[in-house]
This record gives sequence, C-alpha cells and structure tokens, in this order.
Amino acid sequence: MPRNGERTLLDPISLSSERAEPQPSLALIDAIAIIIGVVIGAGIFETPSLVAANTGSPTSLLFTWLIGGAVSIIGALCYSELATTYPHVGGNYYYLKRAFGNNTAFLFAWARMTVIQTGSIVLLAFVFGDYATQLASLGTFSPSIYAALAIALLTALNIIGLQLGKQTQNWLTAAKVLGLILVILVGLFFSPPASGNIPDPPSTGNWGLAMLFVLLSYGGWNEAAYISAEIRDGRRNILRSLLWSIGIITAIYLLINLACVRGLGFAGMAQSTAVAADLLRRPFGEVGAKLISLLIAISTLGAINATIFTGARTNFALGQDFSLFRFLGRWQPRPSAPTPAFLLQGTIALALVLLGTITRKGFEAMVDYTAPVFWFFFLLSGISLLVLRHREPDRVRPFQVPLYPFIPLLFCAVCGYLLYSSVAYTGLGAIAGIAMVGLGIPLLLWNRRRPEL
Repeated sequence: MPRNGERTLLDPISLSSERAEPQPSLALIDAIAIIIGVVIGAGIFETPSLVAANTGSPTSLLFTWLIGGAVSIIGALCYSELATTYPHVGGNYYYLKRAFGNNTAFLFAWARMTVIQTGSIVLLAFVFGDYATQLASLGTFSPSIYAALAIALLTALNIIGLQLGKQTQNWLTAAKVLGLILVILVGLFFSPPASGNIPDPPSTGNWGLAMLFVLLSYGGWNEAAYISAEIRDGRRNILRSLLWSIGIITAIYLLINLACVRGLGFAGMAQSTAVAADLLRRPFGEVGAKLISLLIAISTLGAINATIFTGARTNFALGQDFSLFRFLGRWQPRPSAPTPAFLLQGTIALALVLLGTITRKGFEAMVDYTAPVFWFFFLLSGISLLVLRHREPDRVRPFQVPLYPFIPLLFCAVCGYLLYSSVAYTGLGAIAGIAMVGLGIPLLLWNRRRPEL
C-alpha cells in the first residue's frame, strides 16, 4: 500500500501497461509521414522573424536552422531507445519515474500541467491572435483578445463534447501545408526582391536565444519517437525514418527562411510580427495577406484544440495517481470528458494570456515561460537514459543509441546549454515558469503526508 496516495510501479495498471507491447505495424513511409505531421506546427509561421532578430546575418540565420535539425536528430535517437525499451503511455513521466522515483515524476507532471502544456496552448493561441489581427484588428490588445477567445471557446467545446472530427482535422492540416507552400513559392518566385532600404535593427539578441526559438519549431520529435516501437524492421528503419523526416523538415524550414529573406529582406524579416502575411502583402496586397492569415489562423485553431484535448487527459492521469489532485481524476460521463481537468487547464491558460499581455511580448513571453522548465526536464530525460543503461544492463533494447555514451552525453550538454540560455537570456516569463514549478515542491510534501482516500 503506497503511503502517500501514489501508485507504485507494482500496481496493476503499470504492470499491464508494461506487458502490453506495441506491435510493429508501421512502414517506413508511414513513420516519416507521422513524424513530419507532428513536428511541423503553427510555430514556424511566428519564429522566423524572432530567430532573425537574434542572429546577425542571413548566413547565421540559416546555419542556426541547420544546427536545430542536427540537435533534433541527436535527441530523437536518445528518445527512440527509451521508447522502444520502455514502451509506456506515460512517456517522459514513466522514464523519469523509473530512473529517479515518484518525486521527480510528480514534479514533471505538475510542470506539464502548469507550465509546459498550458504554455504551449497559449503560445499557439498568440500565433492565432497575431494572424487573426491581420484579418480584423480589435485594437491595442487584439492578439491577446483573440488568444483568450480561442482558449475559452475551444475549452468549452471540449467540455460539452463537440470534438473536431477526423475530417476537420485533416482539412486543418491541409490548410497548414497550403500556407507553407504559399510562403515558399511567393517568397522565392513571385515576390519582388526586398529593396534593402530598411535599416538593420540594433542587435539585442544572441545565438542561444535564437536556438530556443529554432528548437521550438522543431519540437514534437520527442512525441514522434514514441512510435518507434511500432515501426517494422525497427533496427534499420528507426534511424532511417528519423533521418528522412527531420531532413525533410529541415529543408522545409530552410526554404521558408530563404523565402522570407528574399521577399522581406533580413531587416524587414527581423522586424515583422507576421512574416507570412507581410510576405504575401508585397506582391498581392491586402488580399494576399488576408488569405495567408486566414489559412494560418484556421490551422492554428486545430493545433490549439489538439493540445487542449491531450493536455486535459494527462491532467486526468495526474489526478488518478496523486490524491492531492484527485478532483482532476473525475470523468464526466455525459458528455464523456474530464471536465475538472479542462476547467483547471483553461483557467491557467487564460492567466498566462494575461502574463503575455502584461509583458507586451505574447508569443515570446510564452517561450520564456516554458523554455527553462522544458529544457530542465529534457536534460533529466537524457540523464535517465544513462541511469537506466547502468541500472538495467540486461534489459532488452530493440534500438540502441549509436556511439553510446557519446550521443547521449552530447544531447545532455546541448540541453544544459539551452537550459542556461533560457534562464540567462529571457525575462519575466522565465522567472514565472521556474516559480510555478517551485510551487510544486510544497504540494509534493503535502501530498506525501496525506492519507490515501
């Protein structure tokens, strides 16, 4: 009997999850398509200008995106070993719990609920707000108003059970792909080259901060690596699928940045608040700007909805594992939804919209808020690979990181550098994110003293 109300690794759910191994049913092309679909999100329509503002030249800009692709491959290799060795629906939560125990797992779950997942929702909501403002401005705080409305509306729809259907999600994905193609084609072939008469903004950024924005755009491969246990001929195709998918994503991101540099100029790109809209505005006027803004806004709504949907379910799991959050583990039968988890998540997200509004940065404030916490737990996940290799040397590992331990150590070093950068070069948002995780420590101690209900 757990003394603190937490489930142990010996409970029936954990044992059944561990025994139920995924079956290899995905072909190489399936794996590539899934990884690309997971990684390429709405953030790529926002981050190019922020990366440009923190790099000194087009060459440095493109080099930063190339490095981002390389870092993603290194990290994906590490996660592939963890995912195939320990196939479990808990993902990071399970790896950290197995390597470091319940306390670390609790803090990760708390951070995911209050910082990582909710910050991601708000981050996407500000992308929606920036491009919805291109369609119809609501005044000085227009992006924040649109962001709050999107979160409130989609949370309400999820609570009452009106999920976006599969076909709707497919159309939203198609809108995102069409937007990417339009940006690339217009910037490279239809937009007149930038005149270059826009003065370069004063360089106030740095490469570490630029890498935070780049790797945000590459984010998602850690989720995609969880399918590695289901890839046919895994020993050969895991590495091939990762190299192909991240290679394709890197090429797409380079083309987008080339298109923006050619169409807006490096300085114009760095000063833009909606690069895709500004790019299409040059050759096609307001009609072009509104068209691309509409496509991006629609596709971003799909991404927000999916993040709200999955975030509430991880919070529901937290409520089942820890007695302090038992109220989150209630499932409303009609409609079938974890209503308390949705309500708490929506409340936190709306508070974060206010934080982004106060700092007058919006999207950037959410990157500040989530980055230190995200990279801290990413670092712990990399260390967990080393710990579990040492602790369980006889464990069957369908896929092993090549050049061990060099690759995991390199991944940990990168995570450590980005953790440092996310603390040293960010602002109020980073302090708020770290403080929020810190609040989890007294809650953890309180939870340990509570009797199991």
